[in-house]
Amino acid sequence: MSDLRRPPDPEGTRPPATGGEAPTSADTNRVEATDAAQTTPDGAADAARGGPGFVDAVADGGVVGAEAGSVDAAVASAVAAGGASGDAAEPEAGSLDAAVASAVAAGERGEGPAEPEAGSLDAAVASAVAAGGASGDAAGAEALGAAVAGGGGKPSPVGRLTATVARLRQEVRAAQAEADGRALIELAKGILVERLRCGPAQAARQLAELAGQAGVTPLEFAVDVINQAARDRLSEVTEAFLAATAARAEAGAGRSSAHGRSSAVRLREAESGVLAAHDTQAVADSLLEHALTPLGARAVAIWALGADGSLSLAGTAGFSAAEAGRWRHVPPGVTTVARRGLAERTGHWIRSLAETGMPSIGQHDHPEGGRVALPAGTGGRIHGVLEIAWPTPLDSPPPPVVRQIEALAELCAHTLEGYDPDAPGGAEGPRLLPDVTELMDLADGLHDPALVLVPVLDADGELADFRIHHANARFLDPAGRPRGVVNGALLLETYPMAAGHSELFERIERVHATGEPYRAHRMRLTALVGDVALAAVADINISRHGSCVLLVWRIEDETARLASLLQHAQRLGRIGGFEENLLTGEITWNGQLYQLYGRPDSASPVALEDLPAHAHPDDAVAIGRFLRTLLHHRRAASTAFRLQRPDGVTRHIRVVAEPVLDSDGQLYVVRGAYQDISAHHWTEVALAATRDQLAHTEQQASERNRLALQLQHAIMPPTHTPLEVPGLDLAVRYRPAETQHLIGGDWYDAVLLPSRLVLLCVGDVAGHGIDAATSMVVLRNALRGLAVTGAGPGQLLSWLNMVTHRLTGSVTATAVCGLYDPDRRTLRWARAGHLPPVLVRGAAAEPLPLVQGLLLGAVPEAGYEEHEVQLAVGDTLLMYTDGLIERRDRSVEESLAQLLKAARSVPPALDQQVDRLLTHSRSDTDDDTCIVGIRVTP
Repeated sequence: MSDLRRPPDPEGTRPPATGGEAPTSADTNRVEATDAAQTTPDGAADAARGGPGFVDAVADGGVVGAEAGSVDAAVASAVAAGGASGDAAEPEAGSLDAAVASAVAAGERGEGPAEPEAGSLDAAVASAVAAGGASGDAAGAEALGAAVAGGGGKPSPVGRLTATVARLRQEVRAAQAEADGRALIELAKGILVERLRCGPAQAARQLAELAGQAGVTPLEFAVDVINQAARDRLSEVTEAFLAATAARAEAGAGRSSAHGRSSAVRLREAESGVLAAHDTQAVADSLLEHALTPLGARAVAIWALGADGSLSLAGTAGFSAAEAGRWRHVPPGVTTVARRGLAERTGHWIRSLAETGMPSIGQHDHPEGGRVALPAGTGGRIHGVLEIAWPTPLDSPPPPVVRQIEALAELCAHTLEGYDPDAPGGAEGPRLLPDVTELMDLADGLHDPALVLVPVLDADGELADFRIHHANARFLDPAGRPRGVVNGALLLETYPMAAGHSELFERIERVHATGEPYRAHRMRLTALVGDVALAAVADINISRHGSCVLLVWRIEDETARLASLLQHAQRLGRIGGFEENLLTGEITWNGQLYQLYGRPDSASPVALEDLPAHAHPDDAVAIGRFLRTLLHHRRAASTAFRLQRPDGVTRHIRVVAEPVLDSDGQLYVVRGAYQDISAHHWTEVALAATRDQLAHTEQQASERNRLALQLQHAIMPPTHTPLEVPGLDLAVRYRPAETQHLIGGDWYDAVLLPSRLVLLCVGDVAGHGIDAATSMVVLRNALRGLAVTGAGPGQLLSWLNMVTHRLTGSVTATAVCGLYDPDRRTLRWARAGHLPPVLVRGAAAEPLPLVQGLLLGAVPEAGYEEHEVQLAVGDTLLMYTDGLIERRDRSVEESLAQLLKAARSVPPALDQQVDRLLTHSRSDTDDDTCIVGIRVTP
């Protein structure tokens, strides 16, 4: 085995490696050896002998002139077969070269070789070689040596060979990483040559000295030089990222700053890889490796936008080949993540793909992962979409990361600008844009006004306006300017209102960016004529042809629009027009009239004189009167008749006509219209029947209400016959509802019992109408009969509850019942869900204590609590129903407080007090009301 060590570099001007450390002599000599191997035959021979050029010969994927059968040739052949093309010459079976080559090739492919005998030396070598290929670090070489040494600890030729293979593989990868940064260092050296006016060697030494003084690697310093000189989008992203990490650098001992500089290096390496890539697939690989993997992304897809709005998969990285094959083409109109990114200027950011439910490439591999889709465009045109996939949900990224991804999308746009999805294999190259002259010829062949627009870019390469390159012969300027003045002018300068509410300029800009044509019906266009804004309605068609935009519009003709409007009005109103020339016999019908008559368009129209033959015989008199008025009296006339159509259908028709006289006053033309009024006729018939039915129903309801009201008044007169009881004044009032159909079930009673006790009660049956009035009569009479037994008010209500539950058809009611003893001046009372009586004593008015009692009819059996109150001379007791106080906008407590306030003013007579309460009642429920009042007198 030849010695791989190199003598030190006397010049010290070779570019450093990209690992973040200063270049070593071995790195420098390896670069020189690579140059020698590529440019001189001596370098190739040196590589074959295992000398200094050997490493770079392996890095280039092949071996030049290695001596057959030597160890170096075997190792180099194995590395070339496993790492480069994989098709090196097969060594002799069973030889040492074959064993090593097989192990190395298997390790490079990430798969195990043919399984050797357990415990053999071949098994240890193969395992160690595979492990070294997977890890790619120094530990792999140590593992190889340990595996080959076995139990004896003495290295064998195979052990030394496999350790060398692992070391060479590591050096190849380091050389590849060095090559990625070499272009950036060379570019920075060129900038220094131009700025310092020096030679390449002096620029290299200056770069190394400045990097050492700044405490960064030469590659990082080279990126800083490029950013300061370029001042492009990547430079802005880098400055923003470094500014965001500057504050964290002090707290983190420079870690954030180092991360920011590594991000700058990654962006420039990604740019270098994109510019050096020969196709979009290589662009995707470079983006994922240098820029997106450090951000946590797992895969990337580059979509090319077709002229028809479809998306073609131009390149992927991180997705399987089978998945990329399934998504190689997305037709227009299919909603995907990439399509959403195309529709939004700022891109489409998705936290989790599963939350949206939208299909996308790799949706089964990372269903919960985040997605980003950004439009890739330059110069105002969108060439495709950059879609990035994360394995986990994506939270809101910081602004510097967002700007990094936007810069990457702009890099993709430069590659997609020359991508042709229709070429075999998506080959890249300059797109064949249609000749502007051909587009001008196309515009001149149109029968509608058309403009050929060419984009105008600003100093930053962004779309600023469109230049009117050509106006066709049909073009008419609203301001009256000739075509020669409009041709060559800017669109926004010529028609500034295009950027107004019509959004015409935005539509043109969108079509130019995406290539998707735009069509609009009845779009409002506004043009300035002097200082006056003139509006017109037009149909718009905008399409992109190469880099130009064709704008075609058709101004809506007012005559055609009115004719169309009249046609639709006749169709909706089922109206058909006619004109009959009485001199020539020519009759003209429109299409709607043929449909009304049920005749084909090829049939002859029906003359007015033949109208009775097509009508119902009963309508002959009306038609004859219509014709006499029209033809003989020469006055406009109208009539309605039943038209009998050939298909057997009878329609109700109304005809209106007027005569047209010539200059001599003679009738020569009659014109008019027929209208199908069948629906109107049957509606009138139905309304007439409904009116008759409603009148009959109203008459029946009025009769029922009259009978119920008579029954109620017979039992509950508005006033009560005076009750002669010593030491007691009694006043009762009944106020019926204002609306007669709301006859209620309120009732009262005041009767002197045989026991010389006075029965006082009021009640309210739920509901209105005849049923409520009938139930009220039953309860009032039942309570009178039960009171004769001498039972107390609690027992009376318990019996009345049984009557209500079993004998009144499942109605419910409330009541308050009291027995007044004139001798003792006491009142025993009970309540069944009713408001308690109000006691007025002096200037105070308070309700009696609330006793327990369920409303009547709720349960079969119920008990009711009694209470006794001692009255004094001058005391007034009021029993009432809820119609006195109930309001829709207030609670019962508020209404009761209002009643107590009104009851405190005690007039001299009890009748006056009761009438005053009814007069000042604020109830708004239109319910009937009962009041029973007693006053204790000396």
